[in-house]
Amino acid sequence: MIGGDRLPTLAAPRVALRWLTAADASALFAIFSDPAVMRYWSTLPMSDIALARKLIADIHEGFHARRLFQWGIARLDDDRIIGTCTLFAINETQGRGEIGYALGREYWGRGYMNEALKALIDFAFGTLGMRRLEADTDPRNAGSLHALERLGFRREGLLRERWKVDGELQDSVILGLLSHEWRPGPAE
Repeated sequence: MIGGDRLPTLAAPRVALRWLTAADASALFAIFSDPAVMRYWSTLPMSDIALARKLIADIHEGFHARRLFQWGIARLDDDRIIGTCTLFAINETQGRGEIGYALGREYWGRGYMNEALKALIDFAFGTLGMRRLEADTDPRNAGSLHALERLGFRREGLLRERWKVDGELQDSVILGLLSHEWRPGPAE
């Protein structure tokens, strides 16, 4: 498992997955307050920047408890946070964990998330020696499903009415990727 007091920075061609700081609260609020970004999440969009500050505190607490590893996705050219990548529900004994991610709407369709997820998956399977990664995605979120399947994740099941968000019932597609199936290749 990871030692130290903060997550290591993970490099990709145009982005880095880095430790989030209090200075990133405004960028996180811009991402997580956007209804389009949050459309398929199991929580509502943020309504106040105080929630972004709390998110950063929760991320730090989760890291120190070694139960949640959440990085900010920063563009290399300006270090601006454009999204997050998360490894959570980590079970060291079983060698498994779940991934989650969000990307600011203005950065969709540019390949940033593909690069970030490749770095995260390499870290999980390489550095952490994990055997299995899972993702939970709303079946209506075609972009996310496509991104995961491009990376080799396979659909393994449908959990009906798994989430209730603002009165709306949402299903989940569970996808899985095994370490021996991972073919990292170059970032695109």
